[in-house]
Order: sequence, then structure tokens, then C-alpha cells
Amino acid sequence: MPIRSYIELFKLRIGVMIALSAVMGYCAIAHHFDGIQVVVLSAAMMLGSAAASIFNHWYDRDIDREMQRTRNRPLASDALARPEWVLVIAAVLLAAGLTLAWWAFNGMVALHLFLGVFFYAIVYTVWLKRRTWLNIVIGGAAGSFAVLAGAAAVDPERMLLPMLLATVLFLWTPSHFWALAILIKEDYARAKLPMLPVLAGDAVTARVIFANSLLMVAVAALPWWLGELGEVYGVLSMVLGVLLLWCNWQLVRLPNRVWARRNFFASMQYLAALFVVVLLDTGWH
Repeated sequence: MPIRSYIELFKLRIGVMIALSAVMGYCAIAHHFDGIQVVVLSAAMMLGSAAASIFNHWYDRDIDREMQRTRNRPLASDALARPEWVLVIAAVLLAAGLTLAWWAFNGMVALHLFLGVFFYAIVYTVWLKRRTWLNIVIGGAAGSFAVLAGAAAVDPERMLLPMLLATVLFLWTPSHFWALAILIKEDYARAKLPMLPVLAGDAVTARVIFANSLLMVAVAALPWWLGELGEVYGVLSMVLGVLLLWCNWQLVRLPNRVWARRNFFASMQYLAALFVVVLLDTGWH
């Protein structure tokens, strides 16, 4: 039972993104930075993320075999002899993450962690992924709960700013993954997954990405307009939004793989930069 195969089940890159989203929620409302709290919060989030990712690997192993990008995953390639045992590992990791969140912080952190896992593992993977192109739209709420968990670790009562930032992440997810879906459209079609580019084509998907990003950029400005964050955030978030929208518009003009790939990476850069802007505005510099 190779250790590397088990580590691959954790989808560590997603776990890091979830942890960083929680840290963004934490830093957005914290008055002082507690390094130990941030480490513990990140650990709890990554445990929950790993549990959800393992379940996703297990449940989707049949369609993973159909796609070039995923056919070599441990469970899809039968690298692990007893696939059912990974569910035990997932349950242990989830229990550990929830216990750590409740013990170190409070019940609200644990609740948001659980809801994030539930939305990714059950709402997205089981209920929506194989049935509707809205799978990544509704399932995208999974990452948003990490922001709420981070904020609840500081002050469970202050929720306006965390809700706004969580909504930004909720809207960011579809545009990001639709760009990827254009790149691997043939894979999704082979697996009979109703991703938007498969059903509507690249040109329509590009226009939907642009419209969705317009809404996201508008929501990203709300913390400034409502006085939750200051001018540093307001100005820089709008600059980042304009740059992303420009990239989205190029995809509308030229709905091809080149601009889809650029949009995929541009969306990651936007989210990372927005996180830095939140830190700058709230004084973590």
C-alpha cells in the first residue's frame, strides 16, 4: 500500500486553498495575529478537506477511469487493493478535523467545516456532478464555508464581512473551473459529465464566465461600499477585478484553449492577490 497513493487521495492543493480561505476569513476580522491559532485552524481545515477529497476519489473512481486527466488516480487505477478502506480513513480525518475545530475554537467553526465537507462530498459529488451543469455553481459553496470558519474562529457573531468574502469565493469557483472545463471538455464528454462546455460549447461558456465574473467583481466591492474594509481594499480589489475581466473578455472574443488556460491561471492569481489585499487593508503587513 504505497504511501504516495494515499497522499494523492488528499488532494493537498485543494486543502491548501481551503486553509488559505479560512486564514483570509480569520485575518479579515482579527485584531491581532495568533500564529498558533492560524496553524491549528489550517490543520483542521486540511483534515476536513482531505476527508472530502478521499470520498470524492472513492465515489468517482468509475468516471475517473474514463478521463485522461484522472485515469491514473489511485482508486481509478486499482493501485489500492481495498478501496473501501479509504472511507475509514476519511471518517477518521473528518472526526479529527471537527474535534480539533470544536476544541480549539468553537462549535461554529466545526459546523462550517462540516458543511464544507458535506457540500463537496455529498451535494457536489453525489447529487449534482453527474446530473446538471449547475454542479460546480452550487457545489462551489464548499470552499465558501472555509472563509466563514476562519471568521468564526475569531468572532462567531460578526458575519457580514465574512459572508461577503465567502460570496466572492462562491462566485469565483464556477468561472475558475469552467475555464478548466474548456481545456478538458473531451474528458468530460467521454465520462458523460454535464459540464457547461460539453452542453453549450466554448463560446457560450466564455460569455457565462464573463457575466459571472462581472457579478463577482461587483460583490467583491461591497466590503468597501458597506464600510467593512477601507480604501486600500476598495481600489486594489477593483484593479484586480478589471484585470480579470479583461482576461475573461479575451476569452469571449477568442474562445479557444489558449485563452481558457490563461483564464484558469488568471483566476487563481486574482484570488491569491485578493487575499493579499485583504491582509494589507486590515493591517497584516
